[in-house]
Amino acid sequence: MIDDHDLGRFVAAQADTYADAIDILRRGAMCTPYMDFIFPRLTREEMPSPYALESLDEAAAYLASPALGNRYRECVETLFRLVRTTARDVFGDTDAGKLHASLTLFAEASNEVLLRSVLATWFDNRVDEDTIVRINRY
Repeated sequence: MIDDHDLGRFVAAQADTYADAIDILRRGAMCTPYMDFIFPRLTREEMPSPYALESLDEAAAYLASPALGNRYRECVETLFRLVRTTARDVFGDTDAGKLHASLTLFAEASNEVLLRSVLATWFDNRVDEDTIVRINRY
């Protein structure tokens, strides 16, 4: 399989950590070191990351990857079980912002009902404006 977007970097990062990350998330928390490769976002010049995505196409390829897409959806589905909490309760202020940016990116890349539903539930149906601005620059 050709990996035009080097998505293997995510597969490698998640190999030894995904089980722990989903377990922590199911208990109503998230581990900050896992955020970048579990809930990736668009690249930011001021804060480069080896796990930043470059475009909507790369986000769509991430979701199309059997391993990565299924894991992302599993994490997002887990958020529905935490409806009595808020993004800030589970992720803290900084990581809640990262989650918002990630959900916005992937919702724009796929228009999946699941992703739009989490934006509606956890972020009052608002997208992350900074992510939308950066998407429109490409």
